[in-house]
Amino acid sequence: MKLKMLFSLLFICQILFSQADINTVIKGGELLLSGLSVLKISKSNAKKNSKVIESVCVKNKLTDRITFRIEGKNEEGDEFKRELVIPKDGKECLFVLPKGIYTYEIVMTNKEIYKKGEYKFEDEVVITIKDE
Repeated sequence: MKLKMLFSLLFICQILFSQADINTVIKGGELLLSGLSVLKISKSNAKKNSKVIESVCVKNKLTDRITFRIEGKNEEGDEFKRELVIPKDGKECLFVLPKGIYTYEIVMTNKEIYKKGEYKFEDEVVITIKDE
């Protein structure tokens, strides 16, 4: 979308300044593109340097409702616990999760533990729970 808008802007500039030197128009386009690429790079670096993950989602592809429990500690040592109840064919998300290593448990409706383990959360992720 941004790229289409940029090309439209360049096209309009070429029409408006058709009397101007074509090299000037090309240099202007290069400046616009380099400016946009710098903004994109700085935005991606900000995500990498962040101490939190914007969202972690869990999809349930099993035949019954599940409970997804997660617990761990952030960098300051504060305990973090959350529990998501996910219906059959549903999806639930955690927002603003501190980066780190967490233990998780997937519990069925009959209180049976379906799966448990550890996961290192560093980026946004969608976890799909399905029959193996």
